Amino acid sequence: MTDSNPSFLGRISLAVSTFFRILGDGEFAAGVLRLRQGGAAASAAPAPVKAPVTAPPPAPAAQPSPQPAPVLKEASPDAALQLLGLLQRDARFIDFVEEDIKSYSDADIGAAARLVHDGCRATLREHFTIRPVREEAEGSRVTLAEGFDAASIRLTGNVVGRAPFNGSISHRGWQVVEVRLPKLADSHNAKVIAPAEVEL
Repeated sequence: MTDSNPSFLGRISLAVSTFFRILGDGEFAAGVLRLRQGGAAASAAPAPVKAPVTAPPPAPAAQPSPQPAPVLKEASPDAALQLLGLLQRDARFIDFVEEDIKSYSDADIGAAARLVHDGCRATLREHFTIRPVREEAEGSRVTLAEGFDAASIRLTGNVVGRAPFNGSISHRGWQVVEVRLPKLADSHNAKVIAPAEVEL
């Protein structure tokens, strides 16, 4: 990134910092306004005096400029709580996970796991459309060109050098392409995954 051509993330950082400085510094805001109208910006310091031209020292090896830290957004827990409620309702998922299974036989655990599996699968298929990230079969050889989506593909094994990378698919990955969670009333308490039951 250079001063004359900042990267996209650099431009976002510049825009945000400029926005807040304009709000808090009237003189700076007036200078920005003059720039937008085609005039010269007011400068707080005098123009620098040019030093005599000398031979520049040899440039050190180019190092990548540090990337700004990503902006973290806080996820609302409501959708996650709603999904937990659906998994509990249809598959008794939390009952199964919270049960102490040490005293049960493998056959008993397997029978319960089959019921939980069927209910979880039905819930996911009802409320989500899930597709593989890669369409090739596992074990297929693929070439990843430079600029591949690192959020969708994780490199494992002996990762050295730069793209293109040649390897085989050990897992196709999963991605959600559609979400169909039910709408909730404002009065709904999503933190109650399953209400207590009182038999009369």
